[in-house]
Amino acid sequence: MTHTPTSRLMPHYLPVDSAFATQAGDAPLDVIFINGFVGETVIGIDHEELHRTQPLRIDLAAGLPRSLACDTDRIGDTIHYGEVRAALHEMLREHRYQLLEAFAEGVANLLLNRFGAHWVRVGITKPRKFDDVEGVGVLIERRRAPREPTEPRRDAEVLSLLGSGLVPGSRQR
Repeated sequence: MTHTPTSRLMPHYLPVDSAFATQAGDAPLDVIFINGFVGETVIGIDHEELHRTQPLRIDLAAGLPRSLACDTDRIGDTIHYGEVRAALHEMLREHRYQLLEAFAEGVANLLLNRFGAHWVRVGITKPRKFDDVEGVGVLIERRRAPREPTEPRRDAEVLSLLGSGLVPGSRQR
C-alpha cells in the first residue's frame, strides 16, 4: 500500500455552507477556520493505541456574529487562529480522552468558552486507522447555549427603597 500525505487523505469539511447561520432566525456568522491541522497524541481504546502517539487531523470552524475585526482591523476583535493552534497543541499534549467524540467535544468547548465562538464545527480524523480505510473520525457541531432570560432589572426598586431608607438585604436597626 502506498502512503498518501495526510493532507490529501481526509475530505475537506470546509468551507462551511451558510445553512448553519440561518437556523432559528440567527444572524449570519463570520467563520474563522483551521483546515488540516495535524498533531500527534495518544488516543484510542485499542491496546496498541494506548502506548504510542498517532496523528490526528483537526478541521474546525468557529462562527462569530459579524466580527468587529471587519471594521477595526484588530486581531483582538476576532478569534486569533494562531492562539487556537497553540491551544490545540497544548490539548494534544495534555488531554486524557480515549474517544474522538470526547476529544472533539473538548475542542468545541475550547472554542465556545475560551475563544467566544457562537457556533463551531469540529472534525477529528485518525488517518490510516485501518489498512483499507483512508481515515475514520467524527464531525460535530455545537452552538453556544442561548442566554437565560435575565431577571427584570431591579434598579428602580432599589432606588425607591434607598430613598425611603430601606436597602434590600440590609438589616434594620
